[in-house]
Amino acid sequence: MSGLIPQRFVEDLLDRLDLAELIGSRITLKKAGANYKACCPFHDEKTPSFNVRPDKGFYHCFGCGAHGDAISFIREFEGIGFTEAVEELAKRAGLEVPYDKAAKQEIQQARTLTDALDFASRFYQSALTSQQGAYARDYLQQRGLDDAIVQQYQIGYAPSAGTALFDAASKDLKGPLVETGTVSDKYGRPRDLFRNRVMFPIRNSRGKTIAFGGRTLGDDKAKYINSPESDVFHKSREIYGLFEAKQAVRQLDKLLVVEGYMDVIALAQHGIHYAVATLGTATNQDSLTALLRQVRHIVFCFDGDQAGFRAADRAMDNALELMADGMHLQFLMLPQGEDPDTLVRKEGQEAFQARIDGATPLSRYLFDRQSEGLDLQLPEHRGELRARVEPLLNKMPKSTLRDAMWHEMLRLCGGRNQWQSRPKNQGGNWKDGRRDRVTEERIDVKLSKDSILCLALLEAPEMATEVVELSRSSRQFTQARNFASWILDQEVRDRKSLVRCLALDGQARDRFFHLFDGIEHIPARESTLEAARELLSPNEESSRQQRLAALLRNFSNLTTEERKELRTLSSGTQE
Repeated sequence: MSGLIPQRFVEDLLDRLDLAELIGSRITLKKAGANYKACCPFHDEKTPSFNVRPDKGFYHCFGCGAHGDAISFIREFEGIGFTEAVEELAKRAGLEVPYDKAAKQEIQQARTLTDALDFASRFYQSALTSQQGAYARDYLQQRGLDDAIVQQYQIGYAPSAGTALFDAASKDLKGPLVETGTVSDKYGRPRDLFRNRVMFPIRNSRGKTIAFGGRTLGDDKAKYINSPESDVFHKSREIYGLFEAKQAVRQLDKLLVVEGYMDVIALAQHGIHYAVATLGTATNQDSLTALLRQVRHIVFCFDGDQAGFRAADRAMDNALELMADGMHLQFLMLPQGEDPDTLVRKEGQEAFQARIDGATPLSRYLFDRQSEGLDLQLPEHRGELRARVEPLLNKMPKSTLRDAMWHEMLRLCGGRNQWQSRPKNQGGNWKDGRRDRVTEERIDVKLSKDSILCLALLEAPEMATEVVELSRSSRQFTQARNFASWILDQEVRDRKSLVRCLALDGQARDRFFHLFDGIEHIPARESTLEAARELLSPNEESSRQQRLAALLRNFSNLTTEERKELRTLSSGTQE
């Protein structure tokens, strides 16, 4: 719907807003000259790297790269869409969004449906506290839920009478209730969809009710049923408990994805307030995208039976296409016969939190699952592992994570010598939801000398003068010379200043944007600087080796003096 809002209005709205005031109303900002600084709200950090430029109308984080204007900040921080963000900012500025007629009708229709569903939610909550809700209250008490958590998640009760909700609704709400499927007219007369069930309202990011889940208190064939899809409810995109999690934890940095409503609520009851549940039988890409809009760190929690592992495999498979550097996915497999609801009651918050903290990273989970049943001392089984893993890695977009996992696959599928000293059952065993880890080996990274110098300049810009001097005597350091010359022109003295200059100078950003495109693996800082220093100030042995190599390449054309020099260098001594 963003295309229905005139661009001129959006620009005028942004001009009217004080970006520092807007962001400062949500996070703590500190003045830094004409700008403001803070710890970034979009990733976990201890040293402030989030900068706000009110005069330019944008913010930028030098840590995670988050960047944008007032609209993008509200969208990311609140987890809402473009239209909702513009509406919220317009309200703050005292303006009315100039939608066209069709858009206004569509918005009004959605509000009518959510108003009807909010009424239904209040009706169910009222029924829970009434005399007819006594059995439902007993059930919730048996499940260990107190009044505060029931109120927080607005749990209710749908009476067993077939038209209780429909009869209580006003005339203007009856139609919307039918339209959302909360009341069915399938057989030519109205009948409540939910009867004799504990009710769990599903709320959107603004706290408006968009659907329900209901748990039977009788012997119904379906233990749980959900509202059908409607104009305001799309099952694959909605996350149960997300609104409540954001209310309890203002700056979410992690989400624990569980399988059921009661799992979410039981964990919140025990102090773990960042649990949510996807709707449906599998975590699909729509729900994953919705989750990743909120946080970059997700822990999937599944029962430790075969069904749980199949669900985890589906979640992993759907996540691979969305993975990018900076995303962190983990898998927590619970002991067989347990789910989050039962286990957190049995062992308490601290023990369950320890399980979350020790969850298996996606990369390890993938290799552990695909190597099950294989003896990697056998070439045939190493070939089988590659046949299983390679198609999965090919789903991933190009990233450092993908490259690292590719090298891990090559290492695991490598020569027999790697496995001679390993236990026969190399794959490890699952224990308490985690698997024994495979010892990892360092992968050597070979880069061109030009790339080494460029990386070194990024880490230590003070080397720029030496790099320029070295590049004058060689044609193989073109990129390093250009980068170093620019650093000297900008009078950059340290890495922090360099990153700031690159972020704020549009021409420089365009000029050096592709500087490291050819580098798939970045070596450690110490290794980079050591290699660069060797190029800038080669030691005696390195110089001897370089001269020796040059003479050998031109052996047939050497003069008498050069042949004598070759003999001397070959002996390892200088005359």
